[in-house]
Amino acid sequence: MVALRVLTGNDWSLWREVRLTALRESPQAFKARLADWHSGGEERWRARLEMPDAYNVVALLDGRVVAVAGGVPGDSGTHELRSVWVSPRARGRGVGDRLIAAVETWALRSGATTLKLAVIPGNEPAVALYRRNGFVVAEEGGGLTPDGATRERVMVKALR
Repeated sequence: MVALRVLTGNDWSLWREVRLTALRESPQAFKARLADWHSGGEERWRARLEMPDAYNVVALLDGRVVAVAGGVPGDSGTHELRSVWVSPRARGRGVGDRLIAAVETWALRSGATTLKLAVIPGNEPAVALYRRNGFVVAEEGGGLTPDGATRERVMVKALR
C-alpha cells in the first residue's frame, strides 16, 4: 500500500536521502546534477523544505520512500511542479499520479489557477505521465539543460 507524507524542515534527512537517490538512479531526468547537491550540509537541505508556502511530499511503499514531488508558488496564479521522481520498484502503480494530484490539491488551496513544470527533452515516460494528468506542452521554452544547448520543455495545466 502506498502512503503519502508531507515533508517539513525536520524531514531534511529524508528529503536528502530521496533526492540523492533520485539523482543517482535517474540523472538524465533532472537539470540538477548529483554533484550539485553533495555540498551545503543540513542548512541547504532544510532550506528547500522551508521555502515559504512550498509543498514537498514523498510516497512510501511498505514503509520505504519510493517517490517524491514538490510544489513551489509562483507569480500570477501559476505554481510550479518540481522534482518528480518515482523509484523503478514503484513505477506502474499510480504513484506518480498520486503525487501530482497531491501537488495539484495544494496549488488549488493556495489559490493557483495554473500548474506548470519543466521536463528534460527525451524523458518520454515523464511526458506521458504529465499528459495523462492533463498537462499540455506550452509555447514558452524552459531553462537550459546541463549540456548548455538544449532547453527544457515546459508543460502547463489549467486548474480552474
